[in-house]
Amino acid sequence: MRESSSPLAGLRQRIARIAASGGFESPPAAGWLASGHAPFDDALDGGLAVGRTHEFFAADALDATSAAAFAALVALRTPGQTPLVWLRTRDAGRRTGHIYAPGIAELGGDPDRLLLVETPDAKMLLACANDAIRCAGSAAVIVESWGKFPLLDLTAGRRLALGARDAGTTLLMLRLNAAPTPSVAETRWSVAAAASHALEADAPGAPAFDLELLRRRGGAAGMRWRLDWNHDEHCFANAPLSGALLPLPARRAVASRRAAAA
Repeated sequence: MRESSSPLAGLRQRIARIAASGGFESPPAAGWLASGHAPFDDALDGGLAVGRTHEFFAADALDATSAAAFAALVALRTPGQTPLVWLRTRDAGRRTGHIYAPGIAELGGDPDRLLLVETPDAKMLLACANDAIRCAGSAAVIVESWGKFPLLDLTAGRRLALGARDAGTTLLMLRLNAAPTPSVAETRWSVAAAASHALEADAPGAPAFDLELLRRRGGAAGMRWRLDWNHDEHCFANAPLSGALLPLPARRAVASRRAAAA
């Protein structure tokens, strides 16, 4: 995992080296990024559309880490060894924590594919995003922001969407601690942590996510899924059957009542 200390200059140099060497095969300009979860992919006619913008919102501030993990796992589903560019503001990094390369490897991903750029502010984040999506050597670009993002208006969003479409780059907008607003995104999602199912000997279970499709351009919204990450197959799968478990909102309510009683 590589990190740039001079965000825009470093990103441009990396993009220039990729373009000059022709070292990576360009991603397809059309198609779908399948999750591996058949009902989910079927409902989206194959998965998330490649070369389009997809937004992921944390259901609440406590779900920021889960939303980031889901976006990362989606990006790691892109085939080949083409780079995955993760752009974030320093403020987002302070609030959500640093990206842990061994954790990515443990989930079955290759951390060496990840090019991490932290920018000092939202203006630089948007500038880096416009450069990154136009690099034909990028398989996917994650843009992580925290809170309101006024610079990302409909005009800026349309510019990003056109750049992603023209380059065939899948753009994943990770909006943390923010409320969904009108945009040009192909799909918009709410992501929440789900209770994982313990493995043998009470070992921690696979990462699990509750998803709600808030918007789909030209399609129905409001559908919900529960997805578990399958480390061995490197894909999302159906949640395994098990005994009764409290859903996350219920667990939070119980914890809040216990804290109040104490």
